[in-house]
Amino acid sequence: MLLSDNIINIKNIGEERSKKLQKLGIYTINDLIEYFPRDYDDRSNVCNIKDVNINEINTVKGKVITKPETTRIKHLSITKIRIDDGTGFLEILWFNQPYLKNSIKYKSNYIFTGKVVEKYGRIQMEAPDYEIIDEKELLSNGRIVPIYASTYKFPQKLFREVINQTLNNVKEQIEEFLPNEILKQNNLCSRKFAIENIHFPEDNNSFFMARYRLVFEELFLLQIKLLQIKGILEHKKCNIIIKDININPILNILPFNLTDAQNSVLKDIINDLNQNKAMNRLIQGDVGSGKTVIAQILAYITVTNGYQAAIMAPTDVLASQHFESFKKIFDKLNIKCVFLSGNQKAKEKRENYALIQSGEAKIIIGTHAIIQDKVIFKNLGTVIIDEQHRFGVKQREILSKKGQNPHTLVMTATPIPRTLALILYSDLDISIIDKLPPGRQKIDTIYVNSTYYPRIYNFIKKNADEKKQSYIICPMIEENEKTELKAVLSYTEKLKNEIFTNYSVECIHGKMKNTEKQNIMDKFYKGEIDILISTTVIEVGINVSNATIMIIENAERFGISQLHQLRGRVGRGSEKSYCVLVSDSKNNQSKQRLQTMVKYSDGFILSEKDLELRGTGDFFGTKQHGVPDMKIANLYKDIQILKQVQKVSMQLYKKDPLLLNDENKLLKAKINQFFNDIDNTVSL
Repeated sequence: MLLSDNIINIKNIGEERSKKLQKLGIYTINDLIEYFPRDYDDRSNVCNIKDVNINEINTVKGKVITKPETTRIKHLSITKIRIDDGTGFLEILWFNQPYLKNSIKYKSNYIFTGKVVEKYGRIQMEAPDYEIIDEKELLSNGRIVPIYASTYKFPQKLFREVINQTLNNVKEQIEEFLPNEILKQNNLCSRKFAIENIHFPEDNNSFFMARYRLVFEELFLLQIKLLQIKGILEHKKCNIIIKDININPILNILPFNLTDAQNSVLKDIINDLNQNKAMNRLIQGDVGSGKTVIAQILAYITVTNGYQAAIMAPTDVLASQHFESFKKIFDKLNIKCVFLSGNQKAKEKRENYALIQSGEAKIIIGTHAIIQDKVIFKNLGTVIIDEQHRFGVKQREILSKKGQNPHTLVMTATPIPRTLALILYSDLDISIIDKLPPGRQKIDTIYVNSTYYPRIYNFIKKNADEKKQSYIICPMIEENEKTELKAVLSYTEKLKNEIFTNYSVECIHGKMKNTEKQNIMDKFYKGEIDILISTTVIEVGINVSNATIMIIENAERFGISQLHQLRGRVGRGSEKSYCVLVSDSKNNQSKQRLQTMVKYSDGFILSEKDLELRGTGDFFGTKQHGVPDMKIANLYKDIQILKQVQKVSMQLYKKDPLLLNDENKLLKAKINQFFNDIDNTVSL
């Protein structure tokens, strides 16, 4: 059996079980042994029967002294045995598992873990995990027991047996790829020891050694690769020469002064443009912090130096809004802007292609349509990408290749914890706009259940009577009989016909044609719609300053980041704004998430809380960042390891950036394997 073999080669794994494992991302033997436990249950404390704790989980050993018997009470079957450990007797019961009568061996020694209760004057252990002693290695009792994430009816006991059996067959193939010097300097155990003890720790110390090693290696592989990417980008020759940086003409047109935070970011950008290398910068700014203005100023600098600027946004609605915003400014400066979208008519596209290729179009704004082969720039100098997390890394690279190593500015309103940003965007320098423009009021956030609907609806009516607008967000488009989630289409009809009969109500969702969506958004923007019912299609970039109420139905269905994005669609003018989170969920984590939204308004604080609540998994759960999923590292818990890794990886990178030395060849191969399925911005 080889690490690269398919899991179907494992004993007792047939086609059906193989499919269940594949749903967990386990396809090969190597995938299986690197499917690390999500938690552990310490069952190493085996107590005497006379010392068991009532109403608690206990682990005991004993000989079966009665033959298993199964009795039936109505629809319930009870299988019962009695055990003796020399200090006392204990009755063991299982419910609705009559087959155990034939599998529990009379007079054999077993180990049991389960809850002990006192009933009818006797102590009993109910429905325990159990294993026979002496026949094989104990995996589920009498030790620290691994618990695996499994949502596909793959029993924990079977998981442990399969992984243990597989490990015993392949552990000698587990190769060490970290250089000896790094192992010694950082007191790291061998990879073989780490893999064995992350699954079946010999003791607490072995577990901590194993986890430290595996977290270290995972972050180390990532850091080395990202250092290589950044190094290659930094050494690329920059053919975009920016000589004139006079921004007064555009500043004089703006209807407001830049904030100190905006000026600080602008200073970073101008400093980048004065270097001999292409700018690669990320602007992180909370919703409404004024990132678009920075993009407009950079586009102005680019154009006045004889180049074109391209701005790419993830949706038609957002791209169209950017186009209107840019056009309003650049028309006054006699600088031509064009818009590109996949939904434009062929004639309009051809005209725009010609304007772009001739260089007459100086600023090009659009969706993915910008990166199509037919789009040829005359002299692309700057690439600006909004909401980077919505695009694949490869898409960013395709757009950059349409010029001669142009300057790149990436913008995101999705706050990311600093440590996470250093990994996700390691090839970029990072600037943060951490202050909102003056005049913006704090959005009051309220968390209520569905009994508040009469008050919510009256609140919306009062708001509309004052000529102000409201959003209502639903998580679904059409009614689903299996859930009680609010659906946009049916809910819109109900609100139109029963609640808001004297008001203008419309709905918008992702399955609509773009022209329909744009038409409705235009009407909402002009104030012709009082209440807009929507899915999360309005999550990013919609800017209607007259909208002051945001109602989010089934708010438990959304993550903190998404809730914060949605909340940011109101409070964009000078009027007091409100966000109402409606949820009847009894789930404690959901409640905690919604209470966090009420307590905090700062996106960066929320991002830290989000990381704390749900760990790193979901941040890395998408490969669009060009970063593999984290199997074991958690950046909330493992920040100190990350800091050590960054220090060690930098030392190695300075010595051997491309890992060409003999001692680093296995490390290089492992990094290539680690990133094998990822679309990297740079191929090494």
